[in-house]
Amino acid sequence: MPQIAITNTFWEGVDRLDKPARARVHKAMAKFQQLTIHQLHSDKGLHLESVVSARDPRMRTVRVDDGLRIVLLAPDDGSDLFTFVHVVPHDKAYSWARRRLYTINAVTRCLEVRDLTAMEQITPLFAEEAEAAPRLLFASWTDATLRRLGIDDVTLRAARTITGKAQLEAFGKLMPEDQFEALWLLAEGFEADAVYRDLVAARQSTAVEEEADQPKGELAAAVSRTRSRIALVTGPDELSDILTKPFDAWRIFLHPSQRRIAYRPSYAGPVQITGGPGTGKTVVALHRVKHLLDRAPDTRILLTTYTGALARSLRSGLALLLDQDQALLDRVTVTTVDALARRTVSQLDGPVGALLGDKDERRHWQRVARTLELPWSEAFLAQEYRHVLLAQDLRSCEEYAACRRRGRGSALGKAQRERVWQAMAHFEDGLARDRACTWLQLCSRAARLLADKPGDGPRFDHVVVDEAQDLHPAQWRLLRAVVADGDDDLFVTGDPHQRIYDARVSLRSLGISVAGRGARLRLNYRSTEEILRWSKALLDGEPVDDLSGDESDSLSGYRSLLHGERPECQGHGTEAAEVDAVVKRVGDWVAAGVAPSEIAVCARFRTHTTRIADRLVAAGLPVVRVKDDETGDAVGVRVSSLHSLKGLEFRCVAVAGVTASAFPFQAAVTPADVDPLQHATDLAAERCLLFVACTRAREALYVSYSGRASDFLDAVRPAVNSGR
Repeated sequence: MPQIAITNTFWEGVDRLDKPARARVHKAMAKFQQLTIHQLHSDKGLHLESVVSARDPRMRTVRVDDGLRIVLLAPDDGSDLFTFVHVVPHDKAYSWARRRLYTINAVTRCLEVRDLTAMEQITPLFAEEAEAAPRLLFASWTDATLRRLGIDDVTLRAARTITGKAQLEAFGKLMPEDQFEALWLLAEGFEADAVYRDLVAARQSTAVEEEADQPKGELAAAVSRTRSRIALVTGPDELSDILTKPFDAWRIFLHPSQRRIAYRPSYAGPVQITGGPGTGKTVVALHRVKHLLDRAPDTRILLTTYTGALARSLRSGLALLLDQDQALLDRVTVTTVDALARRTVSQLDGPVGALLGDKDERRHWQRVARTLELPWSEAFLAQEYRHVLLAQDLRSCEEYAACRRRGRGSALGKAQRERVWQAMAHFEDGLARDRACTWLQLCSRAARLLADKPGDGPRFDHVVVDEAQDLHPAQWRLLRAVVADGDDDLFVTGDPHQRIYDARVSLRSLGISVAGRGARLRLNYRSTEEILRWSKALLDGEPVDDLSGDESDSLSGYRSLLHGERPECQGHGTEAAEVDAVVKRVGDWVAAGVAPSEIAVCARFRTHTTRIADRLVAAGLPVVRVKDDETGDAVGVRVSSLHSLKGLEFRCVAVAGVTASAFPFQAAVTPADVDPLQHATDLAAERCLLFVACTRAREALYVSYSGRASDFLDAVRPAVNSGR
């Protein structure tokens, strides 16, 4: 029987098919694996045939049905390994196969693919423009430097004609992924040595690791080394397992830079991994958990994040990665930091009492401001309590008087601080009388209890944190307390550009130093470049603090190698018309073969999502609210607030209600005359919220509004229209 390898381009083709077509592809693949090599060439059902005039003579196609064919690479090296590379309609299959050439990179020794026909057509045209250009994009690097980065002769000839990033992007869709990524990072200003370290050396080390189990034959060995884009299938059972979950197939692929981070034997202390949406931070975190479990039989791990929806997603992903091995899963506690705080306090100090939501907490602050006749608003007092007292764990008026109010833009004199301290003490006394507390108070209390009772309460050998950018210092103190200082104590992933809650943190001040132990992921594996570029424009290029709070973070070099349709943004005269348009768009996606569960609709306000949900149901489409979806298995279009969509991903996403009154939402923004620093921080969080929602989409993004559009959309104004 033949061996099978499956590329990421094949999975992309499968994902675009409707459910019946996917089932036919799965059936054809299963049959293919069951036949002998001789039977493959004679079977009339599969109809394995060569591609006439192909640039790569190994190109073959297999029949799925009358209108659909699988494109694969046949072995020519004595092996029996067939590589499935694409699945598309009949005519497109032959056109796609004729143009492409698969080669083995001389530096990385990995298998690569390029659209050779298109590259040969475009290179002379760019060369003519290059003759008149004052400067070429890659003039600063010698041929030897570029070849060291894995740039081969064909790509090098093209690179020497490129005058700007627009031309590089045009070539990017045609040339091998790794070579394009290396050129893109150089164009973004990265040093050649850094590109070599992060890309080439990472792939070379992966190749060495895989050397022992490489199959016979040059092509087969290259396929085995290209684990970041190609999955080897060892037998029928593994193929059957893979085919039952094509939407999760991306978990099979791990980029060498990701693998180097996730499977490094050990780190001498806390680690910080950053990267934009879709760069695989969560995948890296899950694989790190797997690595830590494999190292020792009795390891206890905390895998934690900010929200319940994210925790459920992590739990599901970990079960998938560990093949539902219950013995391994039992050694990992997957929960939110707040839930950990509640468990800790209950275990060490009894019942926690009532926990206040935002509205109830605001009412308590209003009562304090009114009772004490203070000149400050309840919002100011709540922020001072959150960002100063709780953040620094201040326990006396003297400590508050002497502290540095980092991030606060309104000065307070000594007398004023005394009055504010009185207000905060009054707030805490009132909650204590009501036997209530806020979630952050609970986290702070849990951290103190663990510090006061060494050896008691929940403790772990390792803590892995996902979506760390929204955690408050009180939550970090709790995480620091549940794991002892030492090797591999904290593994932290996050993206400052997705910070949608106002959490200002200096990890160093909390005893979490990540100096020299950090990495940045830049390649988006989720969204198309069109969605990514559109969404990045919403951030308006504003600098943000990194996770440690000590430096700024940038999306420089952040991009996707996937391509698709540009996002669509539509304005409507009324909200009712907008709701109708959203429902129609969802219906179009379903009609095109997208499963309802792979579609999300979100809006700022619950009233808006409720109207959309009701209209979807009336249109005969199943609906599931994200907050109610405990298992993630329910069938239906996901309807959610923007906040609850964080950390999740879908093939298609509709973001509704992007109006001037919703973005920015004035109730969430501190007036500039009250605190200019807080005002700027709040506006940045509002932009990040919209950015997060839009980057949940993998293939299609639809943004809509009624009445006046949000000013945030000014950055993407050329893409805003009233219809196609």
